[in-house]
Amino acid sequence: MLGLSQQQLARLIGVTYQQAHKYERGLNRISAGRLFEIAQVLQVPISWFFEGIDQGPPSPGLTVVQRRVLELARNFSAISNERHQEALSEMARVLAAQAAAERRP
Repeated sequence: MLGLSQQQLARLIGVTYQQAHKYERGLNRISAGRLFEIAQVLQVPISWFFEGIDQGPPSPGLTVVQRRVLELARNFSAISNERHQEALSEMARVLAAQAAAERRP
């Protein structure tokens, strides 16, 4: 949800990718100390992990569009070449303008 890959999160909290994956999937428990550390790294209050826990059944996850936006942001941030980033950004602007023009009567 915050736009980090499991690899990035693992690096930030000092564990292997496999361990981060097990945390996310619920295969391994997270100690209170580790949860506190993760909250600090992500710059969120520890309560962020428990939001909505008492509100009944979980909401359906992210929408398809939200997932695409997150994937796009992750991939974009992985591009180290500034010219490539700008080219991709320009392409998105052109496509958005074209879509807007097609919607106009």
